[in-house]
Amino acid sequence: MSGAARQRRMTPEGYLAGERDAPTRHEYVLGELYAMAGASDAHVTVSGNAFALLKAHLRGSDCRVYMADMKVRCNEGEAFFYPDVMVSCDPSDRQRSYFKDHPKLIIEVLSPATEAFDRGGKFAHYREIGSLTEYALIDSREHRVDIFRREPDGRWEFVAFTGEDANVQFRSIDLTVPMRALYEDVDFSMIEAEA
Repeated sequence: MSGAARQRRMTPEGYLAGERDAPTRHEYVLGELYAMAGASDAHVTVSGNAFALLKAHLRGSDCRVYMADMKVRCNEGEAFFYPDVMVSCDPSDRQRSYFKDHPKLIIEVLSPATEAFDRGGKFAHYREIGSLTEYALIDSREHRVDIFRREPDGRWEFVAFTGEDANVQFRSIDLTVPMRALYEDVDFSMIEAEA
């Protein structure tokens, strides 16, 4: 919940209706709205790179890749979030214009303001999505990708990829990409200057 600002309690239906025309995007958790803040250059660049790599890999398949402005619904409307990137291969999701119910892969790009929630509360909601088999957290400040994978028995396995020479494996969509490709055009000196 990027720079979350609490607002009034609302039903899921009211949230969806209001969000279509809202000048500011909001995430929704248990009746509370949280305004979305802007993102850094590194955050937007990494998100765009991830989207482009996944889109190229999945072209021509039954899977669709969504970025930033598409919501995912958790627990029948208990929460709605805007993942940085997500993949759905479920045909029923193509019938929904404003949110998806059955993502296979969700990617969040971490920033100092969102990291704790992305790893904790948000992941707790995402784990309730039965179709989700992989949750990837890409750090916007260093070459690091943490991936949580749902095993067939329901347990979540943690895998970390670190360093610019690593190859990152998104097992849910059978894709391995060089870490450098995820961070292409990221200016790490600008990130250090802002810290």
